[in-house]
Amino acid sequence: MISHLKTIAVFALVAFAAPALATLNVFATMPEWSALAEELGGDKVKIYTATNALQDAHHVEAKPSLIARARSADLVVATGAELEIGWLPLVIQQAGNPKIQPGRPGYFEATGFVPLLERPARLDRSEGDVHPGGNPHIQTDPRNIARVAGPLAARLASLDPENAAYYQARYKAFAERWNAAIAKWEKQAAPLKGMPILVQHKAFTYLESWLGLHQVAALEPKPGIEPTTAHLSEVLATLQRQPVKMVIRAAYQSDRASQWIAERAKINAVMLPFTVGGDDDAKDLYGLFDDTIARLLKGAQ
Repeated sequence: MISHLKTIAVFALVAFAAPALATLNVFATMPEWSALAEELGGDKVKIYTATNALQDAHHVEAKPSLIARARSADLVVATGAELEIGWLPLVIQQAGNPKIQPGRPGYFEATGFVPLLERPARLDRSEGDVHPGGNPHIQTDPRNIARVAGPLAARLASLDPENAAYYQARYKAFAERWNAAIAKWEKQAAPLKGMPILVQHKAFTYLESWLGLHQVAALEPKPGIEPTTAHLSEVLATLQRQPVKMVIRAAYQSDRASQWIAERAKINAVMLPFTVGGDDDAKDLYGLFDDTIARLLKGAQ
């Protein structure tokens, strides 16, 4: 009997001393927020990513599989600024999970912590995919990742107070490494400052602002509207007056328009990963910017 009690006591002690298993289910709408949650949450979080880098984030279907994942989520990490407006509200509504409703602690929007660019002077849907609050593609500037990291770590800690010190320690380590990486990228990218470029879609506003790239024109006549040959011809005429070094597009976009203009203007067409998983080298947040800078420098040659 005494031996049996000792065994029970040993098991109880081991169970008490063992590290806590993953406690938070995180539903990330975009790969960049999934990657950031993993950096901050480590083995205390279990993450589901609703989209991938080869999907157009504006056009996602509210599938039953997404609803099922949201039903068991403790935290939704979204971009916000209406990027997910076409599907996320329906997913959250259908999930019936009170923890992740907007305004509750289990709902987090990254754009709430970043000064947004390109706020429209007027709202007119005839102008294409216009976002009333400003451009939502904040992940192309690593300084914005840094701005989101602190509040996200704090949210994880508030939802899982037993592991608050763990999240804070991971955030501190990430912030130090991330700031060092930003300094490295800015030094590497110095030759790009002031360089004139074309973009296929206005998805790189924050990247341009960070690196000092000069956008001469966009291939899309309006955001989200496929360019016609007539419009591309107008852009080509513009390049006779304002030459550019390259045309850039996101991994999820067709290269048809970029190749058309690149061949005729004799410039480089550069595909950027845009988010984590956009290509084989962008496996995490660090790889995303390592690869982005490398591709831009190569395209500028």
